[in-house]
Amino acid sequence: MKRIALRFLNFIILTAAVNCPFILDNVPFLPKISIMSVLGILFFVINVFPTAEKYPTFRLRILGDGAELILFFFMTCIASAVFVTISIVELVNGNDDYGKYIFQLVLLIAAEAIIFWNGIIRVYLTSVQLGIKLRVLGIAFGFVFPVNLVMLMIIYVKTHRECKFECEKARLNERRKDEQICKTKYPILFVHGVFFRDSKLLNYWGRIPAELIKNGAEIYYGEQQSALSVEESSKELAKKIKDICAKTGCGKLNIIAHSKGGLDSRYAISKLGCDKYVASLTTINTPHRGCIFAEYLLQQAPEKLKSFIEQTYNNVFSTLGDAEPDFMSAVKELTAGFCERFNKEVPDSPDVYYQSVGSKAKSRKSGRFPLNISYPVVKKYDGDNDGLVAIESTEWGEKWTKLYPKGNRGITHADMIDLNREDIKGFDVREFYVQLVAELKERGL
Repeated sequence: MKRIALRFLNFIILTAAVNCPFILDNVPFLPKISIMSVLGILFFVINVFPTAEKYPTFRLRILGDGAELILFFFMTCIASAVFVTISIVELVNGNDDYGKYIFQLVLLIAAEAIIFWNGIIRVYLTSVQLGIKLRVLGIAFGFVFPVNLVMLMIIYVKTHRECKFECEKARLNERRKDEQICKTKYPILFVHGVFFRDSKLLNYWGRIPAELIKNGAEIYYGEQQSALSVEESSKELAKKIKDICAKTGCGKLNIIAHSKGGLDSRYAISKLGCDKYVASLTTINTPHRGCIFAEYLLQQAPEKLKSFIEQTYNNVFSTLGDAEPDFMSAVKELTAGFCERFNKEVPDSPDVYYQSVGSKAKSRKSGRFPLNISYPVVKKYDGDNDGLVAIESTEWGEKWTKLYPKGNRGITHADMIDLNREDIKGFDVREFYVQLVAELKERGL
């Protein structure tokens, strides 16, 4: 209630300040100057502090205040239109002081511009959910009426929701801070999938690690090369596991592995002696039974095309830091045929707790490029999928969690690692991982 009252008061003040040349038209000079000075000070204060709310972080304060200023811009523009209309009627009815009217109009436009740019710059600098696309569209249609107003309303709704959601998350974490629900007995090791690298600085896992750390988790990263055979990736991963255990004295690790990283982890545990150093393995959208569509593409694609893609990828990632990237070996070992043999030759360790997670996209519109292109192809050969991996292929271990969100969006392969930092209605990926790790803690892991 206080927020609504304050918003209404700020709206009245801003409207009066923006339109004071029109409102005070017939007021004597000295009172006019005094009133305009007071309104000018209040206008400045509201532009600096549009709300009196307490925000959990400085970024959210800038974001929330920016969204509020955009709303004020809409509201004051509507009110200003009334005063401008009245002035136009007066001009039509014989008031021929055009110079005064133009001066008043210039002041009004300048004041509205201050509110608008103050708000839009704030949200452009601090919003995560706007993304590049909305930012570009906002600029491209900035002077195209009335599309610019539609874009501005979309930007307001998006940033207002983002701020509200992030504030609620921050308050939730503050309430349970002392519980340290993600402080597991053993640290967490994140293992990335194929065609990516991960580290603390180049984060493959989006906002997930930071959320876990806020709730007590200790995090490490696999950092294996982006594209190698399972065996070669596993060697790098096994070394990393043993090094972390030796340096920290933690004894064991809980692995959370995405996509091919799940196969790499299984091999390291079963074949390279890491069963002594791993307490649990949670695989996220891992193709444990391979991808039929990958097998089909490998068979159908022309050799020259495959060779070109392989050489291009290997050259690029060699430049980016991979020692010996092997694109084709990585792809071949995602096929259904390879995984069938792999599952027979790589048994689970009885000393490690295995569980898995799989998700499903609802249509090609569910994901961003290139998953929006691959989804229908995978659907044809593998059935329900996340844009790359069939959901039935993700099952492994004692517990299998299938994610079927409501609505038309679904959850893609990239969504499961928060790659695009996108808030999905009905699925909070960060909280999902918090609860996932909290369950490991409850198991004594």
